[in-house]
Formats: sequence, C-alpha cells, structure tokens
Amino acid sequence: MSMTKKPVTGMKDILPREMEIRQYVMRMIRETYATFGFSQMETPCVEHIGNLSSRQGGENEKLIFKILKRGEKLKLAEAKEEADVVDSGLRYDLTLPLARYYANNASVLPVPFKALQMGNVWRADRPQRGRFRQFMQCDIDVLGEPSVLAEIDLILATSTLLGKLDFTGFTIRINDRRILKAMAASCGFPEKDWDTVFILLDKMDKIGPDGVAEELVKEGFARESVDSCMALFRDITPDTDGVRFVQDRLGSFLDAKTADELVTIMKSVEAVRNADFRIAFDPTLVRGMSYYTGPIFEISMDEYGGSVGGGGRYDEMIGKFTGQQTPACGFSIGFERIVMLLLEKDWQVPGAAVKKAYLLDRKLSDEKMQEVIRSAMEERAAGKIADLEIMKKNKKFQKEQLTEQGYTEIVEIYGD
Repeated sequence: MSMTKKPVTGMKDILPREMEIRQYVMRMIRETYATFGFSQMETPCVEHIGNLSSRQGGENEKLIFKILKRGEKLKLAEAKEEADVVDSGLRYDLTLPLARYYANNASVLPVPFKALQMGNVWRADRPQRGRFRQFMQCDIDVLGEPSVLAEIDLILATSTLLGKLDFTGFTIRINDRRILKAMAASCGFPEKDWDTVFILLDKMDKIGPDGVAEELVKEGFARESVDSCMALFRDITPDTDGVRFVQDRLGSFLDAKTADELVTIMKSVEAVRNADFRIAFDPTLVRGMSYYTGPIFEISMDEYGGSVGGGGRYDEMIGKFTGQQTPACGFSIGFERIVMLLLEKDWQVPGAAVKKAYLLDRKLSDEKMQEVIRSAMEERAAGKIADLEIMKKNKKFQKEQLTEQGYTEIVEIYGD
C-alpha cells in the first residue's frame, strides 16, 4: 500500500512564506495585547468529554473529534454506548477550556484576570475557504470584571492589532443577547422557541428580511409575530440612535441599563479608537454560542465577505464549574482568515531582516570557503539573514527561487 502525500482532509501543510506571516502576526498579537495588560496562558488541547458536551458550545458540540479510552480502560467488546469507549476529545474552542482553567486556578490568579490564549482547535466541519478542521485561535478574555470596561478594552485591543496589520475600513458589529430576548418576547414568540428565532435572524445578511420572514413562517410562527419582528428591523439605524430607538420600542421588555451599557461601549470606542474602522449596532447579530449572556460583537471585512472574529460576555459559564457566578467577556480573532487575507494581497512583513545569499563555486578552496563562511557569520551576528548554497548548473533558476524567498542580495563566489 502506497503512502499518501496529501494531508488529512481539513488539515493543511504550511509553507515558509505563510509561516513567516503567521510568526509575525503571533508576535504582534503578544506585543499588542501585552500593552493592554493581557497575560499569556495555555490549556491542554484535550478536554474531558463531559465538559465539551455540556451544551455550552452550540452547534460545535456536533463537531467534536472524540478520543477513545486508552489501554486497559478501552473495552470495545463490552461497550454498549459511546460513554463506554470515549472519555475525552479535542477542544473545539478556547473559551470552555479557559473557564475550566480559571475555575481550577482562581485562587492564584488576579482579579480581574486578563488572559491571552493562542492555540490550535479542532472541529469536524466541512472545509471551505478560510475554514479548516484544525486551525489556530487567538482569544483575549477579561474574567472577574462586571462593568463595560471589559468590552471596551477587548474591542480597542483587537482593533488596535488589526490596524497594526494594515487592515482598514472594517466594521465591528455589536448587539446584546438581552436585546434579542426582549425583541422575541415583545413580538410574542414563545420563550422555548427563542433559539430557533435567533438562528433564523442570524441569516438576515444572507437572505434578507423577506427570506427570514418566510423561514419564520415555515417554522410555524404566527404571522403577526413575524410581521412585528420585521417591522422593528426596518426602522433601526446602525448607531447609538438605533439603540435608543430599540429601547423606546421595547419599553418594559428591555431593562434600560442594557441600552445604556451598549451606548457607553459604542461612544467610548468611537471616541478613542486608533484604527480605521467603525462600530455599528446590528440587532440581527446573534453569535452561535449559547453561553453568551450580554453584549456580543463580530468583525466584518468586505474583502472576506464574512466574519473574521467575534466574542461577547458569558457571565454564567465559569459558575457551572465553581457554583459561583463570575463575570467573563472575551474576543477571538479569526487567525487563519487574517493570515489568508494577508497572503492574498501579497502582504510583506514590515521590518524583516535583510536577506543575503552566497552562491559558492563547487571548486572553491577550503580557505576561500572559510573566508565566505566567516563573512556570513559576521552578518548573522549583525541581525542579517545569510544563506550559503552551492552554485547549481541552472544558476538563473536558482537565483529566481532565492528572489522569490525574499533574498535581495545574491553574491556569486568563484574559486578564482
């Protein structure tokens, strides 16, 4: 049987050009988020299957890569159900592991705890452009801070990072799960069906209001409720006036504090932002995770045509581990999509070291070779990149390859 050279479906090999950008982006993430007070930490890639299947991860719980029990614990012949053979799985995001990490280590962590976590996650998803089954996630979270200062900090840190990576004109869409619930209640949708309503509302940017209305009716919801809901969206503007409009229309269904907090977040970010983007109120924004409890946000970029990051407040998750509610809020950038967009526009890493290549004649004497190696070592000590290669017969092609790799100076060394 022959060996397979292609990676497993949904996985990918990373070539040097992409790796250079990935390493730079990771460095900028660490440096930028550190200036906002975030500390890097790490969790294992394997989690208890009970945690992963706790109904916190929404649709992602259907995409878990499950791991069989090991050694003597694995008794396939005696197994009657999945729990008899599976006890863990690969993490599908970084938020659930962070909640377990905090619950386990809270006694030695500061309050609030500002965490930065980068690592691979796995989802048995259908691969497509910018979406893989193994991919890098990058999260920042503020744990233990109940005020909107957490949301403001997260949005400013993330937008600052994107600005440093030369992204401009993007939009951070913002909403609040409590507004969604108030809208559903005011329109007469049964509480038990709210998640279904939210899932359909999330399709607004893809199929439009008429498409969403049709889907809601197909699900069996009353036409009166559907028409009332659609009427709300027709008159909402994407600014703080839109938030106040919703507050007025929903009346007693919505706590005034919810609208006040959203306005504070939007105005504060607008007042001090240092990147080229806009923050927009979007009442159709849902976010798929069921653990969100308050403000939610996503990053939209026209060049991608979808979300390249998102997050929100999840005040109830840590309490499921500890029995004590802990305020929590996080923001994740779509690391793989960011890198993909940088590659597609042939983005060059700024401030990269000078790259110089020496092509050596095969007949070079030992003394001459040592002289060239000594020069290369001196240049490396000065922070330059110096590569030594034996000169090939097709020297033109060899030099073209080096140029593609970013070498700006190529020196040919002959024996004479």
